[in-house]
Amino acid sequence: MTSVEQEVIRIIAEQAVLDPADVTPDSTLADLGIDSLGLVESIFAIEEAFDISVPFNANDPSASGFDISTVKSIVAAVEGLVAQKA
Repeated sequence: MTSVEQEVIRIIAEQAVLDPADVTPDSTLADLGIDSLGLVESIFAIEEAFDISVPFNANDPSASGFDISTVKSIVAAVEGLVAQKA
């Protein structure tokens, strides 16, 4: 597991009030009980943790290019943004 993946899972688990071990790569935010407000708070925490700007439209996630369908897709998107920043 990469450090980016560990940190994203920690942030999502914290938002869902779960143990990080309960957050799997194939989990969806809905599976974890994260609503739209929780999603926005998770995005803010991810931006702060990695010093990145997530291109995200909470009103239309599909239009942002930031895939939030699963934890694995969120990790991949964050890894891409971190790589672009480097």
